[in-house]
Amino acid sequence: MAIFKEAEVQRYARHFVLPEFGKAAQTKLKKARVLVVGAGGLGSPVLLYLAAAGVGHIGIIDDDVVDESNLQRQVLYTSEDVGKPKVAIAKERVQALNPYINITTYQARLEKENVLDILQDYDIVADGTDNFDTRYLVNDACVLAGKINVFASIFRFEGQVSVFNFLNPDGSRGPNYRDLFPEPPAAGSVPNCAEGGVLGVLPGIVGSMQASEVIKVITGVGKPLNGRLFLFDAASFSTNIIKVPKNPNLVIDKLPDYSFECALPIKEISTDELRILLDAKADIQIIDVREAWEYEDFNIGADLIPLGQIAQSITKISRDKQVIIHCKSGGRSAQAIELLERNFGFTNLYNLKGGILAWKMKNDA
Repeated sequence: MAIFKEAEVQRYARHFVLPEFGKAAQTKLKKARVLVVGAGGLGSPVLLYLAAAGVGHIGIIDDDVVDESNLQRQVLYTSEDVGKPKVAIAKERVQALNPYINITTYQARLEKENVLDILQDYDIVADGTDNFDTRYLVNDACVLAGKINVFASIFRFEGQVSVFNFLNPDGSRGPNYRDLFPEPPAAGSVPNCAEGGVLGVLPGIVGSMQASEVIKVITGVGKPLNGRLFLFDAASFSTNIIKVPKNPNLVIDKLPDYSFECALPIKEISTDELRILLDAKADIQIIDVREAWEYEDFNIGADLIPLGQIAQSITKISRDKQVIIHCKSGGRSAQAIELLERNFGFTNLYNLKGGILAWKMKNDA
């Protein structure tokens, strides 16, 4: 076992004695290169278990910082990490778990311009993203680059896991995400976790399954979810597996334009500018798109319309005056504005830069 240091032999002892696994499978893990897209709810358990298992090189890409609302499910982080880049904290925690692996981080958003360059350094992609733009981008890039895409998603009490673009023994490729869902849903038609919520333990359960599929693909041990979509409902603790047929007419030969590339420019207003308008008693409307419990904890007297209810509340939003929309830090309010401008033709909307957090720093210090 010269490829392994003595400490690694002790670390992976339970793998070495595992029937059908042993040194051969552990060696494959050590030589593997896996890119984990998203260091959030799913990325947390995936990163921890891939590192613990001994995957030799792990890439982590995420452009987000830790938010307090993440801590209910993103177990890589603590309260002290709020405001810090996720990739930096994730690397620190994962490296501490296993110092015998290599980790590369990308504090960036995966986009059409960088995805193929990043993917070329990896064998497998573990997609734990929470938005359709990136999900379709990852899928299409994996098809073009010939990479296996181990996919998982979560929403409320439900999770999904599958292995897309699997390399079959005959050299053909298994179904990809577009064989299952050819096109993304219309903007705003499907809520994300921020709007619809997610059970805190769900990403731990589903992310562990996703990590298991990555390990199976790398080692060749077991039967991966190639051509099959695993469904899990935590509320009823029920499972189901559906077959994913390959569409012989589906052709992916380029990266199309994804909606995040052509997002409408969003007008912004600072907290200082809002204070001036309020002091002048200007005729404006302020809308808070946070959840009711967040509003009850602290608010500035805005009209409460949670993000998930925006599309059904058009008549409550003025078209004749300046409308300032805010959330906790600016992300959800930007989504609300994009939805309203793109689908309902609003032109009078402004995003409060930094949201309630910035307001409190300026006005309640």
